[in-house]
Parts: sequence; C-alpha cells; structure tokens
Amino acid sequence: MSGIRHFLEIDALDKSTLRALLTDACRFKAGTLNGRPHVGKSLAMVFEKPSTRTRVSFEVAIRQLGGDAVVLEQASSQLGRGETMADTARVLSRYVDAIMLRTTDAAALAEMAAYASVPVINGLTDHSHPCQIMADVMTFEEHLGPISGRKVAWVGDGNNVARTWVQAAVQFGFALNLSSPKTLSVPDSLVAWAAGKGAQVTAFADPRDAVAGADCVVTDTWVSMGDDAANRHNLLVPFRVDEALMALANERAIFMHCLPAHRGDEVTDGVMDGPQSVVWDEAENRLHVQKSILNWCLAGAVRGGKPA
Repeated sequence: MSGIRHFLEIDALDKSTLRALLTDACRFKAGTLNGRPHVGKSLAMVFEKPSTRTRVSFEVAIRQLGGDAVVLEQASSQLGRGETMADTARVLSRYVDAIMLRTTDAAALAEMAAYASVPVINGLTDHSHPCQIMADVMTFEEHLGPISGRKVAWVGDGNNVARTWVQAAVQFGFALNLSSPKTLSVPDSLVAWAAGKGAQVTAFADPRDAVAGADCVVTDTWVSMGDDAANRHNLLVPFRVDEALMALANERAIFMHCLPAHRGDEVTDGVMDGPQSVVWDEAENRLHVQKSILNWCLAGAVRGGKPA
C-alpha cells in the first residue's frame, strides 16, 4: 500500500530522511524532543529470532512515546504452525499501528511489508540490521563528529551487520574497509554496487591493513544465530580485535560491537572494556534510534487500511 512509512533497509530511504532520523534520535536522547505523541498506539513485535537489545529497546521506546507493545514469538503464535507471513500481516494490521519483525529470511520481511497496511520495521534479517547501523552512526558522531569523509574498518564475519555498513557507506559518505576470511566475506556484488554509487568500500585480506588509520573499528560475533559453527573459529582467529590491532587505528579511534559479544573470540577483554570502547553508548543508542524510527513511521501510519 503506498504512502506507508516502512523502515526496511538503509538504502531504501533517501539521505535526508536518514539524517532527519538521526537528528531526532539525538533530540530524544538530549530530552529536547519529548512528550507522548503516540498515546493509544500499539506496536506488534514479531520474533522469529530471540533478542535482548531489540526487544527491550523497542518495547521501552513505544512506551516512552505513549504507546504499548505486544510481543509475538514464533513458537507461541500461529506463525509457528504454518500461517503465512502475508496472512499474519493482514490480521495484525487490523489490531496494531505498526509491526516490528525480527526474522531469518529477508523475503519474510518483504512479504510482511507487502501485505501490511501499517508500517513495518526491520528488526533484523540475515541480510541486514538497519536499526543497529543507525545507532552505530549516531554513536560515531557523538564521539568523533560527522562520519562523512571518515574511515570505518569492519573486521570479522561479513554478516548482515557488515552488509548494512556497506549500505551506510553509500548513504553517509564514509570510507569502509572490510577484512574477512574469503569464504565469509561480504558478497563482491554488494561491494561493486557500493562502488557504482560512488562509495569507497575496499576489501583487505589482512585485518591490519584494513584497520590502519581507521577512525572506528567494528566487529561482531563469529557465530550468528542459526549459523553452523564448524570451521568458523579457525577461519576467524586471525581477525580477532585485540589491543595490537586497535593500536594500528587512529589514536582517537573508537571500537564498536553490536553485542552480544563472545569475549576472547572476536574481541579481547582489553579492547571491550578499554578506553576506546563505546559499546555501551552504542547499545543505549538503540533506544533513541528506535524512538525516532517509530515516531517517523507512526506519523504517517494507517490502521486497517484506513488513515489512523
């Protein structure tokens, strides 16, 4: 249905909208944008994958905006018994004002958005994690100023978070260095897409080359939910972010990790708890970004196919 404000992918929105969302997130955090503009509104949170940060940040966000949340997990809903995503979207649209979906399959998110008559928000798929990257960009700019023209280094598994960083490099104008095992790298086609959009996205075999001179070093868990852990550990050991690797970045460089972290695997305690780590600010900023996204989506929301 046209006119609905979905938040599905970083590259699906124009740059001015993304920037406005970050501005409002900062205003929510500072307390200069407050109040309860969405009293009586309801958010359905549909989880096909478990969550801590996504669930808590969205639930607190909608309540701070004046609304309420309803949590649906696959095992305890009809999705776990074969109901289609399309039918679920149609039904939920008659009950709630927005839907957040955290799922394995990006096609399920697309189906939900295609059949919902209310805004749909991507809480994570195996392809992307846009809410997380919005919080990451917010965190970068809090600590180091505008991200445009700066250098971010991703080290480790070329997963959904890494792929969303590629989208963000196009939208926010920073250079992105990627370093992953060849078999776990971001698809070449995505790097080529970014280059075609004018972004500077470069793959490095050696993580030391990727991190050299970076303003921000980012990593993530080596085994995401649903992944086969076999052989991953041995492949990724050379990509562990430790103190020696961080020392190659700029002196004022920050370290980010979207959590949960497996300490001693993708990152050492010395980096995770060190002075360059901003992971707790990053986690907090999920709340403020979620409030901004919800506020933007609900400002143009429809319910049951009719204006709210």
